[in-house]
Amino acid sequence: MLCLNFPSIQTNSQYKSQMGRFLLFSFVFLSVLCLLPPKLVVALPLHTSSRRIVDEDGGRVKLACVNWPADKEAAVAGGLSHRPVGRISERISAAGYNCVRLAFPILLAADESLASLTVRKSFQRLGLLDSLAGFEANNPSMLDLPLISAYQAVVSSLAENNLMVIIDSQLSSKPCFHGSGINPDLWVKGLTQLATMFSRVPNVVGICLRNELRNVKDWYRYMQKGAEAVHSANPDVLVIISGLGDGTDPSFLLNQQLELTCTGKLVLEMHWRGTRRARETGNPNKVCGRVVNSLMRRGGVLLQKGWPLMVVNELGAEYNRYLNCFFGLVAEMDFDWALGTLEETNGLMNLKNSSFFQRILALQDAGPNASGNKHLIVISHPSTDQCILRKSLYEPLLLGPCTRSEAWGYTPQKTLTVKGTYFCLQAVGLGKPAKLSVVCDLPGSNWEIVSGDSKMYLSTKLKDGTTVCLDADSSNHIVTDPCKCSSRDDMCDPGSQWFKIADISPYSPRHILQISLASSTWN
Repeated sequence: MLCLNFPSIQTNSQYKSQMGRFLLFSFVFLSVLCLLPPKLVVALPLHTSSRRIVDEDGGRVKLACVNWPADKEAAVAGGLSHRPVGRISERISAAGYNCVRLAFPILLAADESLASLTVRKSFQRLGLLDSLAGFEANNPSMLDLPLISAYQAVVSSLAENNLMVIIDSQLSSKPCFHGSGINPDLWVKGLTQLATMFSRVPNVVGICLRNELRNVKDWYRYMQKGAEAVHSANPDVLVIISGLGDGTDPSFLLNQQLELTCTGKLVLEMHWRGTRRARETGNPNKVCGRVVNSLMRRGGVLLQKGWPLMVVNELGAEYNRYLNCFFGLVAEMDFDWALGTLEETNGLMNLKNSSFFQRILALQDAGPNASGNKHLIVISHPSTDQCILRKSLYEPLLLGPCTRSEAWGYTPQKTLTVKGTYFCLQAVGLGKPAKLSVVCDLPGSNWEIVSGDSKMYLSTKLKDGTTVCLDADSSNHIVTDPCKCSSRDDMCDPGSQWFKIADISPYSPRHILQISLASSTWN
């Protein structure tokens, strides 16, 4: 509302003059507002459309999440003894993530006596006096809140920073359904209470069901019960289910689907704890091939069948060499993902190098901003998470943001063409820049996706028969060089020559949320 304090009006002419100035100001102000671009927002709640997660308006929402673990014994979000909750939330948002998988000890919902315990008393009963002192220094307003209220305060902080939340319902130190774990009925009760609690909290967009089941028969029985309980209590949230054991293999769903009434809400989650693969030695192409084949065999095949799939990768920047494999697969398969984790010891992300954060931002903006096209082909460069761009016919091709990429085509003759033009990609010599040409039947114009282990090379033959691979030089210009790592060299780095012809689903970038916290109601 615009409030005006008019001075006392002495004459009719003074009144007219003042009103004229006011009307002129109002006209100019409204004209400027009309010139501003509309602020696009995600229309919550979310649902699924085939393999995509979309908002209420049907626009794609690509989830790019970070994992925020909890101290399972104290039942408190990790890191709050070392950093204020607002600072952690701000950093997550600044790093380019749009959502958080926030761990929730399921007993908080199932056990009222635990939920009502204060943060202070939770630390005291476990003898965690150093954590208690740190929490009091960094988050004093939360210290005497009940544990459940402290969790809600974290969710509110994430909402203030425009971050969606997927509640990752976890067990305490003991898993369900085997050994001395909690009763399955208590697990379903906890999920029901959890879904009810967040039924009017708009930035909570999904709830993960994790119970570490080892038996397929039990999995179908209890996952169905848990999913239906969540959907009945909160029809707005996505119901996210993981596979057997530690959630690394949902491929058994190819043989028998899970029958649920919550259509348009089910999302699969597959964990990739690639630590062993990441430390594996050998030729990087071969190791990458094994990593990608493993992911595709266990979860990628479901994505190809039309299941919405979210891949949870718990590797960090220290495994950067093999993250290129993961990023290449993200570009090719265009799935939703959760990457990295927050350190419980200091409340900061363990992905500390700034170039990694730039890659996260690039990975989230993974495709051209185009409307009306269901699929577009781009030429992605996984080690930089950029795409091949052209400025003009005469300027060198270079890497740049995939959001600025034109659509490419890959013809049966294996030429790479710029859609809507006569231009094709052509190699002209060893160590020379690749170029665009309108004569597409010359040597150097037919590009093979090299059928080696990684399948990330684009190679062609020059006029003299020399085989070259597409490469990115130190200035991010596109050149052609001898293919790297074709021998058994275990120490070579093929990253600059790894490219993916990625068939992606474009979407418009949107502000993730515009939430009035006053509209959130805790049940």
